[in-house]
Amino acid sequence: MLHGRRACPQRLGPRRLRLVLLGLAAFAVLATTLAVLLLSPTMRYVYGTVTSVTRPLWDTPERPFRVIPHYYAPHVSWETLCRRHGWAPLGTGDRMPRAVDAILFSVEVDLLEIRIRELYDVVEKFVVLETNSTFTGLPKAFTFEQHRERFAFAADKIVYKKVHVRPLGPKEDPFRLEVDHRVHMGEALKDADVGLARGDWVIMTDVDEIPSWHTVRLMRSCKGIPSPLHLQLRNYIYSFEFFVDMGSWRAKMVRFPTGYAHYRASDVMLADAGWHCSFCFRRIADFVFKMVAFSHADRLTSKAQLDPARIQKIVCEGSDIFDMLPEAWSFRDMVRKWGPVERQSSAVGLPGSLVEHADRFAFLLPGGCMRNESAEAA
Repeated sequence: MLHGRRACPQRLGPRRLRLVLLGLAAFAVLATTLAVLLLSPTMRYVYGTVTSVTRPLWDTPERPFRVIPHYYAPHVSWETLCRRHGWAPLGTGDRMPRAVDAILFSVEVDLLEIRIRELYDVVEKFVVLETNSTFTGLPKAFTFEQHRERFAFAADKIVYKKVHVRPLGPKEDPFRLEVDHRVHMGEALKDADVGLARGDWVIMTDVDEIPSWHTVRLMRSCKGIPSPLHLQLRNYIYSFEFFVDMGSWRAKMVRFPTGYAHYRASDVMLADAGWHCSFCFRRIADFVFKMVAFSHADRLTSKAQLDPARIQKIVCEGSDIFDMLPEAWSFRDMVRKWGPVERQSSAVGLPGSLVEHADRFAFLLPGGCMRNESAEAA
């Protein structure tokens, strides 16, 4: 007697199996993310620590830049420097492009002054745009107006724009407001009082990302320069005493007409083009404000992190203000970056105004880590 054959389960082909696994992985990531959002700050910290430690296992670095070696020395002509970079110097009939510095400003008064002093001779206009809200939707006063007298030396070049922005919606991503701020700057660059013409350069960096004056002068002196051109900046934390690495790349210069953005726009970067000084504040109160107003305020896991004594200790030892582990693409880099940042004793190769006005900006120089809440800039 013949019996019916039992049907064998159909095996998944490689392509279908891959799709199933990707679907399961996507579901797991979504479920984990939703769970984390509902967990306590302590559990978010644990989650962040685990993901940081295991990052080399699950994440991959961005594609590398094509880095252009940067040549500069005093008394070397701009024609020679252009050729050293593979670019042509401007000819007799060529118009020298202007440079406009587009600055989204919040409370970083000292860095704004250092920036404007560094670039005053090579920038046509400084477009300082300030809103009545932080990126995370917290209301704030218009700080620049309170300190306008500090910038009297550059009044002829400053175009100040005040913008009243909408409030952040319930559960709205803070990055949405950050995008809105940058859209406002894009519109401001088109205004007649800015005076941009086709082919002029726009400097697109945050306040604490400061190109060197000779970098901007080089961009104005040569032709054949790729645009957008990212600028590699020296990374510092809390002051120019704590050098972190050369990993800052978001700063860029772009030919007009252009919008305004802070993301990667090309694969080309000019090496060693300035400085990025993160959390470089004069007052402890400004550290606290930045921590709660920052687009990544979700890194704040407890009110204890806002304790002034703790912040002062962190600033003097070069540790992470959010108690986070280093971001690294490999375990070797993670081990190398682990722990406090090593102190530097050199003040060579820094923005000139830091050295010229060292008495006023001592808190940003080697040996000046102590912050004084009552201290005001002269």
